This record gives sequence, structure tokens and C-alpha cells, in this order.
Amino acid sequence: MPRTLLRAGAVVAAGALAATLGPSAVAGPDACSSRTNNTHAKLAECVTLEGVRAHQAALQAIADANNDTRVSGSPGYDESVEYVRSTLEKAGYSPTVQSFTYNTFITLSATVLEQVSPAPTGPVPVSIMSYSGSGDVTASVTALTPPPADATPGCEAADFAGFPAGNIALISRGGCTFAAKATNAAAAGASAVVIYNNQAGVLNGTLSESFALDLPVVSVTQDVGQRLAGTAGLVLRVKTDTFRGEATTYNVLAETAGGNADNVVMAGAHLDSVNAGPGINDNGSGTAALLETAVQMAKVKPVNKIRFAWWGAEESGLVGSTRYVASLDEAARDRIALYLNFDMVGSPNHVFFVYDGDDSDGVGAGPGPDGSARIEKTFEAFYSQRGIPFKGTDFSGRSDYGPFIAAGIPSGGLFTGAEGIKTPEEAQIWGGTAGAQYDPCYHQPCDTYANNNDTALDVNSDAIAFAVLQYGMNTSDVNGVAGKPNFAPVQPTTAGMASDGRQGGLHDEHEHLSES
Repeated sequence: MPRTLLRAGAVVAAGALAATLGPSAVAGPDACSSRTNNTHAKLAECVTLEGVRAHQAALQAIADANNDTRVSGSPGYDESVEYVRSTLEKAGYSPTVQSFTYNTFITLSATVLEQVSPAPTGPVPVSIMSYSGSGDVTASVTALTPPPADATPGCEAADFAGFPAGNIALISRGGCTFAAKATNAAAAGASAVVIYNNQAGVLNGTLSESFALDLPVVSVTQDVGQRLAGTAGLVLRVKTDTFRGEATTYNVLAETAGGNADNVVMAGAHLDSVNAGPGINDNGSGTAALLETAVQMAKVKPVNKIRFAWWGAEESGLVGSTRYVASLDEAARDRIALYLNFDMVGSPNHVFFVYDGDDSDGVGAGPGPDGSARIEKTFEAFYSQRGIPFKGTDFSGRSDYGPFIAAGIPSGGLFTGAEGIKTPEEAQIWGGTAGAQYDPCYHQPCDTYANNNDTALDVNSDAIAFAVLQYGMNTSDVNGVAGKPNFAPVQPTTAGMASDGRQGGLHDEHEHLSES
């Protein structure tokens, strides 16, 4: 793949890592289909941007034929499952399709938020909270006390003391789950709930599949929410039209025939999109890069068993990965050495984020299980060797590593940003547009094949291949299990570290946002 450097003067690490990853003769398609890609250099030659983009193109074609969506429980998702399954089978794997039922959520018609009075009246930009109930409500609005006066607005029943029954509750994000806020509002007699962001950017959240109240719950930006909260005599109309019901959907899993079955390396990406669009960055990017890595590793004989996973119903609250981890008995969980997660790795206005296994970013979520810090260092070593800046992002539990961390399994992975806003400092380091979302099409109909940054996807596809092969051969740095000496644990240098890379707060990880 192209070895594009993202800033001048970057220093490439020396020594064994450089020799392992350094440039070599480009392999042709025939060579890649016939040889064993059992070194980092050979595998990187064969996991190409063109190969990854071909998988994304296939996912786009599936969405095009299925109402522009690949949401779990829909025909578009089922066809995505079949595409991944058949591709793995053609490469020589024996994939398993794991079915499960869950409460699906589908938006049946457009969500509406209108200011009825005072003037100026008219539509207000709005997003629906996943698993919202249905309703068409016109009512006065009561705004709860926002932060900092109340750091957890709507999280306690006392926050609704004196709430006028039948009013619409307007609540800031912060302090507890959206479902908790909505449940408390409903108990106080609210007819609908509008939650506004507590930071810049669009808020796309979920109430999670267990939310069953028939209550309209929507979200707006921070600016809109603050304006509404400051409007005297406000009357809003909120309309939601949704379906919540049981559906069957699937995870796809495939593992290497060989390798130590008592020391399993797992790598996963969610396969589903949201209702609103085809999901080609979220998460066709992680899906495609992991699929191409698996295809190009099909002839490799790893020391440790490698298990690849494509998760269903992630956008409904990590349902597929949660059900998978819950299905494992203690012995099976103990056999998993580590989990690698790849969710949104080609964002158009990207930053190269690495999940913060050791909590050195200090943003409050805490470190991952023992071994997670070493996974972080492995990705940092890859970027350092390329002379590419990187930056930590918090383990908030809002992507499919969450259930693995909860089970005590060391975890790590990559991310290039979702609805978070790129800072001027980040734009100076990685290019792109300061003040704009990392992915302006996050959870939108425009998350299509065109919604992509080739450099980010190219580099991260190599990074994914590097980490999967590295840990397939040697997990000694994570759990002490010895592996191949020529795959010794790698160490990062400071060459690729962003000048502000270990500072700063929470970066907007791909959020289902069941938590505010």
C-alpha cells in the first residue's frame, strides 16, 4: 500500500521494526493469491487499498438494492452477511453464522420537531433517539436546570419536582444514560423528551433495546438546545413514527484452522449500518479492512488461533458482540488472549486515534484490562515506524470492545472520528478542516462509498493487518504466552506522536451514546 507520510520531517524508527515493515518489491495479484503472507512486509503488500475499497463497493451495491440501508434485521444486512460469509469461504475459511434475536428499531417516517410558538415558528433540526416510542405531541416545554448548576440533569427523580404533567421535557446531555433521563421524565408526566448535546456537534444516541416506553425521544445540538431553553413561552411539536419489535440477525465468525486454541486472538468490526444510510465508513471501513486482512492471511499458519468477527446490531447497542461474549463459558473467555476492534477507520476529516489502553489521556474512563496498554503500544509502534502522528482516544465502552473489556479481556483498536469536531491543533497535524466533524456524514444518508479518506483507510488497513499478524504470532507482551522470536513485541518511538497527542479530553469515539 502507499507509504504516504502525513507531515514533513517525520522520523522513521530504526532497527528490527523498520526491517520488518520496510518497503519491498510490490507483489502482483498472482503472487498475493498464491503465496503465504507470513511476514509484515508481505502482508502489507497484499492488503491493498484497492482490495479494501472493492469490499466497500460491494456493500454499497447491497445498500443500493435495499432502500439505501444495511441496518440489522433488514434484507440489506442479511445480504451483507452473505457477502462476508461467501468471501471468507472462497478464501478457504469455514465461517460460522451465529443467529440471535433482539428488539429491532426502525424509523417508519420522518421525525419532526417544530417550534409552534413564539415566532419565528417552523422546523428545528432534529435526530431521533434509537428505540424511541411513537407519538405526535404539541405541548409547552419545561427545561430542566442545565450544567454546571446541575451536573446530572434528568438523572434523578428530584430533578422533575413540580414538572407540569403533559409538558415536553428539554434536558441537557450529561451524567447518566439517555434512557434514565427519558424514564424519569415519563414518570413525571412528560409527553415527549428533547435532549440536547453538551458539546459541539450533532447528537445521535440510543435508548438501547430494553427501552419500551411509548414516548417520543429526540435530540438536538447544543446550540439549538440552549436557544430553546432560553425561549420564554415555548411550545413545540414532536412527532416520531417508529417500529420496535423482535428480529433475527447475525454475527459472522471465522478462525484459522491452526494455531493454539488455548490462546485465541480476536479481531472484530461491526457489519451493520444505521437506518438512515448505507454505512460505508460506519462501519464498512472496518468491515472491509478486516475482511481483506482475513483473505490475505488465509494461507498463514499462526502460532495462536486467530478468530475474525463481524458483529450484528452494533448500532442497536452492541447487541451482537454482547450476545457473543455472554454465550461463552468462563473457560472459553479465558482462552481469548485479546480483542482488537476496528470501527470507522477511514473518516473523511480523520485523525489517527488509538484506543487508550493505559488511560494516559486521563479523561476519566480508566484503563482497559491488563494487557490493553501493550496493545495500544503496538499500534503506536506501527504509526511511529511510518512517521505518522497518532493520538489517544478514550475507552468509553461505546463500540464492540465494550463487552470484551467488561469480561476482563485485554482490548485495543483504531478509530478515525465520528461526530466529534476537529480542533485547530488536529487540523495542523493531520490536515483537514478545523471546526468540522471528523465524519460529516456520520449516521447520515451520505455515508456512501464517496464518504472516505483514501490515506486514512490505506494506512489503517495496513495497521490492522500488522496487529492481527503480530498477535497471531506472539502475544507475550499482553499475556506472557511465548511466540515466534522474529515477531518480538514492538515498541513505539516518539516520531509519530502528535504534539498534543497525549493531552486533551475525550475524542468523539463512534457513539451509540446510550450514555450521555
